[in-house]
Parts: sequence; C-alpha cells; structure tokens
Amino acid sequence: MFEGHQKIERNLFVLLVLTMVVAAIGGMVEILPLFKQEVAIERVEGLRAYTPLELAGFRIYKREGCYGCHSQQIRALRDEVERYGHYSLAAESMYDFPFMWGSKRTGPDLARVGGKYSDDWQVAHLIAPRSLVPESIMPHYPFLATATLDTYKVQRIMQINKMVGVPYTDEDIAIALQDIEVQLGMKEDAALVESFKKRYPNAVIRKFNKQSPIVTEMDALVAYLQSLGNRIDLKTNKGRDW
Repeated sequence: MFEGHQKIERNLFVLLVLTMVVAAIGGMVEILPLFKQEVAIERVEGLRAYTPLELAGFRIYKREGCYGCHSQQIRALRDEVERYGHYSLAAESMYDFPFMWGSKRTGPDLARVGGKYSDDWQVAHLIAPRSLVPESIMPHYPFLATATLDTYKVQRIMQINKMVGVPYTDEDIAIALQDIEVQLGMKEDAALVESFKKRYPNAVIRKFNKQSPIVTEMDALVAYLQSLGNRIDLKTNKGRDW
C-alpha cells in the first residue's frame, strides 16, 4: 500500500485527478443535504414574517449599510449570551433576504435589541448618536426623520419575498398600505387592528417617530429595530440552557 501511495505522489496527473475526486465527494457530502430545506433550517414555533412597515425598515437598514458595523448573530457562548441575550437561532433569519448576520462588530450586536430602548431613544440615537453615546463613531441619519416612506414600493417587495418562500398571502400584499397605517396607530378601527394582530403576532402598534405626523423612513427603521428578537417566542424555542 505504501508503494502504491508513492507512485501516486510521483505521478502529478494521477495525484491531481484523485485530489479532485476526493474534493468532489467531500463537497457533495457537505452541500447536497442543504438543498433539503428541512435539513438546512431548524424549525421553530411561532416565527412570523415582517409586517409591511418592518419590511420597509429592513430594506432601509440594508440600504444604509448598518450590517457593516452591527452583527445580528449571537453565538452559543456564555459571554455572548450573558451580554446580548439568547443565542441566535438559524430559523430566525429564514425570512431575511439577504440575511443580516454581519461579519464584524464595530457597534453592539442587534439580534435582541427589540424593546431594549424606547422609540424616542432610537430616534435620537439615529439622528445624533454621540448625543447619547459619546464614544460612538456611528454616522448621523437625521434625514430619516423627515424622509417620506415610499409605501407603494413595499407591496412589490412583499411580492418578491413571497416568490422566495415568505408566507405572505395575496390579501397581505393587497392591504399592505392599510397595515402600515394600522401599525402606526393611524387607523383605530377595531376589526382592522384585530386582523393585523392575528396575522402579525407581537407586532408593536404605535407611532415610532413622534417628530413627524407623516409616515417616515424613521418610522420604518425603528419598527424594524424594535422587532429584532421579538418575532419568535424564545421560551417555547429555548434550546440550550446555561
């Protein structure tokens, strides 16, 4: 067997072919199972899709490059869990296109930031970060507080998300603009509010940017931030216990 191994090492062509065969087999063993979604994504209970307003905020978060400095991936390590909260579950990002795990932390991880700070704090921090965190190097985003949200584009984004597996119904898409107004408290009809809550459990209903009466990009971004970590019941899907 040793002599055969020496022959392979001395024959460059044979060595190259066998290396490619071994690499191909290893790649198939690791990659092919991932094409079965039930294997690639751990299932959790109660995960909901983004509301139309949160989805718009998700797109603004991506547009402004926030993921470049803030990760959304709490690792299953004691120090990470004690600092940021329950470690991230893979399924939490199954409706994120693209996902926002990030690759570095210039600022803190945001996977569990929802509800940690008030809406007013989030708005003030986005407008002038150093007014609240003196050591922050985060850019200012004051224009978000007055920029009108392009609500009609949200419906198109929902249609695209539905095509890739997000469970939006045709009705959800048709009444997306109405749902935005319901979430911002601009429509107080009890039936509309009840319908919204049924389709988007635990979604926060209130005006996020109190500095403007119109629907602003700040409303959408803060709605998204306040949803992070709150679209799933972590008590039901607790996983590892420290």
